[in-house]
Amino acid sequence: MADKAHTRNFSIIAHIDHGKSTLADRLIQLCGVVSERDFQDQMLDSLYLERERGITIKSQAITLPYTAADGEEYELNLIDTPGHVDFSYEVSRALASAEGVLLVVDASQGVEAQTLANLYMALEHDLEVVPVINKIDLISADVPEARRQISDELGLDGDEAVAVSAKTGENVPAVLEAVVRLLPAPTGDPAAPLQALIFDAQYDPYRGTVIFVRVMQGTLRQGQTIHFMHGGTDYRVEEVGVMQVKRIAKKELRAGQVGYVVAGVKTVADTNIGDTITDAERPAAEPLPGFREAKPVVFSSIYPVATDDYPDLADALEKLKLNDASLIYQKDSSQALGFGFRCGFLGLLHLEVVQERLEREFGLSLILTTPSVRYNIFLHDGTQLEIENPAYYPDPAGIDYCEEPFVRASILMPERYIGAVMPLCLDRRGENTNLNYPNPGRVELSVDLPLAEVIYDFYDKLKTVTQGYGSFDYEMIGYRRSDLVRLDILVNGEKVDALSMLVHSEKARPRALHAVNKLKDTIPRQQFKIAIQGAIGSKIIARSTVNAYRKDVTSKCYGGDVSRKRKLLEKQKAGKKRMKLVGNVPIPQKAFLAVLQSDTDD
Repeated sequence: MADKAHTRNFSIIAHIDHGKSTLADRLIQLCGVVSERDFQDQMLDSLYLERERGITIKSQAITLPYTAADGEEYELNLIDTPGHVDFSYEVSRALASAEGVLLVVDASQGVEAQTLANLYMALEHDLEVVPVINKIDLISADVPEARRQISDELGLDGDEAVAVSAKTGENVPAVLEAVVRLLPAPTGDPAAPLQALIFDAQYDPYRGTVIFVRVMQGTLRQGQTIHFMHGGTDYRVEEVGVMQVKRIAKKELRAGQVGYVVAGVKTVADTNIGDTITDAERPAAEPLPGFREAKPVVFSSIYPVATDDYPDLADALEKLKLNDASLIYQKDSSQALGFGFRCGFLGLLHLEVVQERLEREFGLSLILTTPSVRYNIFLHDGTQLEIENPAYYPDPAGIDYCEEPFVRASILMPERYIGAVMPLCLDRRGENTNLNYPNPGRVELSVDLPLAEVIYDFYDKLKTVTQGYGSFDYEMIGYRRSDLVRLDILVNGEKVDALSMLVHSEKARPRALHAVNKLKDTIPRQQFKIAIQGAIGSKIIARSTVNAYRKDVTSKCYGGDVSRKRKLLEKQKAGKKRMKLVGNVPIPQKAFLAVLQSDTDD
């Protein structure tokens, strides 16, 4: 077991698609942890969705044995982190477990929005930063320009940056030497009371929860009784060890080391990322700083397409919850869609990942309602409500005012797209726009936006107007006053509760028109006219009509008095009116899906 002086704990951080996982693959290969036969791309991305989308969703850790150029043996602990904004809390806990980071910059794209955001996060944790320029094998690679951007925009030494190609493996050994040479060794006293930071957990069907920890102080041993300082629970340690793709058991983990703990914890929900583990008999005086509970920001109801699949959906969510502690759900029901669950997510990517896993791993066909955010509603009598489900929106007469969550968005793009992006932000009720020119030809736009507008279809539109060159990052900045209304959709006079949504009053009519037009195109025609309406309370703000089938009842009348034809038409009209009163309009599943497609411009 390496001593502290020969241990290095580091993370790789980068903007999305700058080659973080590929660089991790090359480092694993160089250290010989995995045989060539067992090696596969994106080694640390164990979830199939991570491989398909080319993104990292879960934090992973791996211990790499490395012999430096001077012959010294080192233990390098690489903590791989997600790059997406939805999982930023996980990233912060992973960074709190390290002493240094490799900041990867794409040689052709240069410094982007999340490169800056990640650098600031690393500096907040007082980490040593080693810049790495990746993708030098590309035709469009411009290494001198990347070095200049690292110096000018990031304030790091661009000449010190290691230029590599993670894809071809060119110059990657220099990265390992830089880790050993430039990053500090961990601190901590193995004899002090135990303090270990939980930075991730995953579910093993045979062993329960496997907890990934960084030991800050003290020693974690097999057989020890441990105490979760925020969770308030005690467990007995069954096994400790390090990760080298597979779990390798050890007798103990000392201060400065990164590894795993198995302690008979039943579900991932019983462990909180950021919690501190201490010794139950000799506890630490205080937990490690920075803990907070992950709170969902986006909410949506999930219903099975076939109502018979409800028990399967309940079972699937329960199994998924074992692996994903940040997913919260409760029972929900709708007149139109039957029984389902109201779920809370960390962001839109988290929602997509959960939906895709439910559909593919458990073979379910699902309908999701329009994603919404949590609003604060203040009533005249002084009570405050937190509402994310339109069904619980109170009577408008009793509301004093409403507040909605805002985010500060940072959009980095080539200068030529500013004329297209500005109107998009203003259309989404953007405030406090601020322009910054980090380097010639590129512009950074900072703007405050309502979270409800961001989750609807902002990112898709941004990618469209910038032809894929715009990058987008955001952080929550709190709540602001807003003029909210509840938009209801009525079909044949009946309210369809699954299509109700809370929207800003300015956006109510465009959203209502979009919904009624989509429903008009997808609801099949009946023997009577079907009115589809968008309403705020009793006020109708949009309408569309599905025309009735008409049988030519006058075909048998050839000539003769016109009153004969009129009598038949009146009889048909009366029949249709009677049918409309008792007729039930079945809304097909594709109609719900069509309304959720967020293309409001068609």
